[in-house]
Amino acid sequence: MPDVSVLDVRLHGETIGTLAHLGGDRTIFAFSDSYVAREDRPTLGLSFKDALGGLITELPATQRRVAPFFANLLPEGPLRDYLARRAGVHAEREFFLLWVLGRDLPGAVTIAPADGEAWPPMADDGLAEGAGGDRPDALRFSLAGVQLKFSAIENRGRNGGLAIPAHGVGGAWIVKLPSSRFEGVPENEHAMMSLARAVGIDVPEFRLVDLDAIGGLPEGIGRREGRAFAIRRFDRGPHGPVHIEDFAQVFGVYPERKYETATVRSIAQVLGIESGAESVAELVRRVVFCVLIGNADMHLKNWSLIYPDRRTPRLAPAYDLVSTIAFLDDDGFALKFARTRRFDAFGREELSYLAEKAGLPVRPALAVARETTERFLLAWEAEKAHLSLPAAAVTTIDAHLARLPIVRGV
Repeated sequence: MPDVSVLDVRLHGETIGTLAHLGGDRTIFAFSDSYVAREDRPTLGLSFKDALGGLITELPATQRRVAPFFANLLPEGPLRDYLARRAGVHAEREFFLLWVLGRDLPGAVTIAPADGEAWPPMADDGLAEGAGGDRPDALRFSLAGVQLKFSAIENRGRNGGLAIPAHGVGGAWIVKLPSSRFEGVPENEHAMMSLARAVGIDVPEFRLVDLDAIGGLPEGIGRREGRAFAIRRFDRGPHGPVHIEDFAQVFGVYPERKYETATVRSIAQVLGIESGAESVAELVRRVVFCVLIGNADMHLKNWSLIYPDRRTPRLAPAYDLVSTIAFLDDDGFALKFARTRRFDAFGREELSYLAEKAGLPVRPALAVARETTERFLLAWEAEKAHLSLPAAAVTTIDAHLARLPIVRGV
């Protein structure tokens, strides 16, 4: 009989299902009978809903990887490699990454070995000889995404700084470290989030923090000078974790396909059906804002739903708002709007087409777009000389704005 390891999947602290690792490096997720039977069950994710709103319970096994919903809870790229090395786990063996990182996942999902199962020998399969690192209890957090970032707690004893906890789960802040490739990314994000707040976009609390005011940064992460961008976690509330899911989870795609398979139109359609007019208006506001600042990296993982009542989603607060044109010459959005992804082709006609095809009222969408553009231009002219942006970035954004039809229309 093949070795089997089982992880409990918990939502808001209650076990709702299991992830089982089977022979042949296969993994399968199954809901618990008690969760299936609950009429008032909290929502795990929209990808588990069928066309009639019922729960999908027949779920296929996956090979080597876990299902997309769970894969998207894990970090990507350098952050995944770093944490995998620390744990002595192959970076592609997602079941075992969830084993070691499952105590502090995004949202209200936690994952832990069923019945306290010991770390299985098969977890080391595929590692180079002599590889191995800290075992599961030494890792503290898992934040989805590529950028090197850590979950932190407020350290009131260090001049308002933050601290990376040495043990246990992380805190209520995310600390995003300076980029090894581009100068001034934390400052750029701080400036764009400040503009977003001025425009009326829903953003969490955020600030810039000197790296020397952050306690507990682990060794081996590279650069340690400059400032970090810190943002309060909107999936952590006064009464515990708040559930969220990103749109790669919603559409059931793996993280590496976050630039494919969906459009802004399809996101708008989901919000129109599941969330209502307020979330749709906020989506339009953010799309217009990202076009204005030249943010070419708003892929599926940079849009999320939040479940304040545990069942009904709305668009989560904004995050990862960066003027990428300040670093890279890119003239297009990460996703297609509806027919195009070019910034200079996004105007009233494209937005009208998007709204119509998504089954949304066109005139309210156009009104939100115009109001957002007007508010942005006022805020930009008033604040651009005072934002934490180099002069070259300001010049780049000014030249970008001059080419946009949504600006000429105002």
